[in-house]
This record gives sequence, structure tokens and C-alpha cells, in this order.
Amino acid sequence: MKNIRNFSIIAHIDHGKSTLSDRIIQICGGLSDREMEAQVLDSMDLERERGITIKAQSVTLDFKASDGETYQLNFIDTPGHVDFSYEVSRSLAACEGALLVVDAGQGVEAQTLANCYTAMEMDLEVVPVLNKIDLPAADPERVAEEIEDIVGIDATDAVRCSAKTGVGVTDVLERLVRDIPPPQGDPDGPLQALIIDSWFDNYLGVVSLVRIKNGTMRKGDKIKVMSTGQTYNADRLGIFTPKQVDRTELKCGEVGWLVCAIKDILGAPVGDTLTSARNPAEKALPGFKKVKPQVYAGLFPVSSDDYESFRDALGKLSLNDASLFYEPESSSALGFGFRCGFLGLLHMEIIQERLEREYDLDLITTAPTVVYEVETTAKETIYVDSPSKLPPLNNIYELREPIAECHMLLPQAYLGNVITLCIEKRGVQTNMVYHGNQVALTYEIPMAEVVLDFFDRLKSTSRGYASLDYNFKRFQASDMVRVDVLINNERVDALALITHRDNSQSRGRELVEKMKDLIPRQQFDIAIQAAIGTHIIARSTVKQLRKNV
Repeated sequence: MKNIRNFSIIAHIDHGKSTLSDRIIQICGGLSDREMEAQVLDSMDLERERGITIKAQSVTLDFKASDGETYQLNFIDTPGHVDFSYEVSRSLAACEGALLVVDAGQGVEAQTLANCYTAMEMDLEVVPVLNKIDLPAADPERVAEEIEDIVGIDATDAVRCSAKTGVGVTDVLERLVRDIPPPQGDPDGPLQALIIDSWFDNYLGVVSLVRIKNGTMRKGDKIKVMSTGQTYNADRLGIFTPKQVDRTELKCGEVGWLVCAIKDILGAPVGDTLTSARNPAEKALPGFKKVKPQVYAGLFPVSSDDYESFRDALGKLSLNDASLFYEPESSSALGFGFRCGFLGLLHMEIIQERLEREYDLDLITTAPTVVYEVETTAKETIYVDSPSKLPPLNNIYELREPIAECHMLLPQAYLGNVITLCIEKRGVQTNMVYHGNQVALTYEIPMAEVVLDFFDRLKSTSRGYASLDYNFKRFQASDMVRVDVLINNERVDALALITHRDNSQSRGRELVEKMKDLIPRQQFDIAIQAAIGTHIIARSTVKQLRKNV
């Protein structure tokens, strides 16, 4: 056990996590040169196309260090986007240490900070690595100072490497073996294994990625799931070297995969504990804190015959992505579908694309909304995640909207532009700190504004230099109204939206104008109106076709 090292690779988007993983696999001989390809761990088509990591992937490798010992490295390549931060925190729970990769040209960015703090909260050993030193713009001295200033970990002797050319990657591995502690646990105690991730295979059923905390798991053992109490046979188990390799047992401290012929999608939930049925452990391991979806949207199949297959697809996908939430919903305009909750807009886009690609579905998405807290006149508190569920105006005593705390890191030159943008988004500044040439800004901005287009506008106003990390802070009373769309005096529930009273006029007009261009002309006039309650705020008419008799 003293020769096992479990670690994750964490970094901001595009700082070179996946490329560093490639080099580590190559040096340790996990794949032959013929099988090697760029970003070998990004296995989904979507990941390759967008050049981002979506799912955390694990690999087990053997590394012969300079002290003559052979170490077993279990490492997990994690995503960098804020929408997938849940994947990162799950991966970190399976590790004793983390490699903090920082681009020697770009320096520290918001996500670097967020991920690093997550690792420190879990008491992990953080090893800083300066990547991309082969670039002409690289300035490792300045970046090392930034890491100490902003993140607060000692980076004077941070390893310098270039994952692209392979320079210094062996030093990274030597440093890992030296600095990251071996796993703790009792190899002879009762079995306790944490499920880090699971996915559905059409032939094998549910495949789970597990980290053995105590005891040993052997092939053919009877295994019990702690939350449901059901028992299964451990049919096959093994490790990834990125290829699936079968083994006869997984020892204490190791990370590997397990197939138990579980056909039920909810049979082995992520964050659950597995133990042996003969000699069960007394208590389950602490799981993961549940994440709350921030953005909700309705997803409806284009043809209602696809409803069944859409439901199955969502089930299989939610097994693989524990942060996806869904419940059935029906709309008079769009038929039957599901109300889904996501962690952010990128997450929503990815899920929609995966459903369309992997399961061949045609979907319609309604406008994304956030969750509002409503206190009714009867003094009840309800949570509303869709405009159609909002009670009538005269029944609402107070409506509260979610506020997000946004941490931004940006160069001083763009400070003015970014502050203007935050004020336009109804933001309130809570903190501002200068670190050398960088400024750290903290704003409280309504979640509805953040999920709409804040990230895109932030990037464009700062020429791509500003970086953002946000989390939910609290609910706050606010003057929000529901804008309904009426077509020929009939309400269309799928088009309603909740917005602030100040923006309602412009949002209503915008929506009405857009609808006017989309609706084809008929034999009669079609009136399109936007209304708050009974008060009409915008109207336009699709003129009838001329009849030249």
C-alpha cells in the first residue's frame, strides 16, 4: 500500500490537463505508441469536437522512480469548466493529492482558485506544476509569484514542464511520488468501497468506478449496496490502463471498475458505499454533498411517439451524470416532456447534444429559467422552477430571486468595462483586491442574469482575459414579474418568462417582434401580445394575406 499514489489533475480550462495526462500515460507505458493519440482520455465525440473534458476519467499506471521502487499511480483527469465542478469534487474524494496545473503564460485564473480551494477543503496535498514553458510568452517566475499571492501555496520550487514536448514530465512524476502521501486504510478490515462514477453498458449493465477505502474486493464476492441493502455478485473487476483490464482482486487504496450485472439504473447510485455481504462494514462512507441544479428548462420530444425512448435515454444519462435532475411535465402547446435541471448553460447544451446524438432524439427546449422562492399571501413558501407554476399576482406576498456570488479575475486594463457590465446586470460589488497586474472582483449578481449571457459578455468585453467562478449565495426579495405571450388572445404557456420589472418592457417587445417574424401569414390577422397580468405591454400583428379576387 505504501507504493500507491492516488491523485487528480485540476486546472483552469485549457491549461493543459489532458495533454499532461497523455504524456504521463506515455512515459509509464500505459499504451503502445501505435495506440497513442492526442487527448486519449477524452473519449466522447463531443469532448473531442469542443476540445474540452466533460467526464472525469481514471487510469492506473506503474512508474519506476529514481529510488528504484515501482509505484502504482492511480490518476483521474478532471474537467475544467465551472458547470462540471461536481465531477471535480467527486474525483478529489477518491484521492490523497492533486496536481494543480497552471499555464506559465496565462497565470492563475478563477477556476484554478475554485478547484484548488475544493482540494484544500478536503485536506489534499496540492502539488503546483507550471505547464507550457516551451511557449515564447511563458514567464514561470511571475506565475510562481502569482500562485503564492493569490492561491497561497508555496510555489518557489514548483515543477516546470511542457506537456506538449514532454520536457520535465518525469520530474512531475518524481515530485508526485515524493510529496503525495500513500492511502490510509485497513487492508484486513471489512470491505468499504466508494462509488465515484457509474455508466450504463448495453451488454454488462451498470459499470461502476470504485475506490477501495478498507478491505479487499475479490472476483466472485457477494457485495452489498449500503443505501438499498441489495446484494450482487462481483462478476468482473479490474483497472483502466486506459484500456479495461481484468483483475482477480482490487486491494485497499486502489481505484478500479466493477461489473455486478446490475440492470436497474438506480441500483448503485454515485456516492454510495459497497461492502461485502458476509462481513459488512458498520457504517457507510461519507458520500458527496448533493448539488442543486441552477438552471431549469423544459425538454420536449418533437414527435410524441418518442416520449418513451426519451424517458429511457434520460435515465441512462442521469446515471452517468449525477448532477442532472428531471421530472415529467406537460404543456398544452408542446405535449408531454420533462423539466430538467442543469448546473449551467454549457451543461444544458452538452446534455441536449448527447441526447440528440447518442439516443437519436429530436428535442425542443424551452427558455432556461432559475428557481424562485415565492411567499404566498397564505404565508406558505413555495419554489417555482417554471413560469407556468407561478401563482397569480394577487396571491403573491413576496417573490425572491436567487443571488449568485461571482468571483472574477481580470487584468486591470479591463476593470472599467467589467464593472459597467456588472452594474447593467443589477450586480452589487462586495470586494475588490489588486494582485500585481490582476484584479480580483467579487460581485453579487442575480442568478437569472448570470445564466442568461453574462459569461459570453464578460469574455467579449475583456477580450477573453477575464475568468469567472460563481456559486449560489441566497434568495433575495425582488420586483420580478411574469410576462405572458398571447396569440389571438390565448395564452401560450411555453413562451412565458419571468423577468425583472425594469427589463420587462424591452424583453416583452423583443419576444413579440421575434414571434412576428416566425409565424407565417394566414387568411386572417394574428395579434401577438405580451402581457403582465392583464396589462398589455407590447403588441404586433401578423397581417392577413391579401385576397385579389
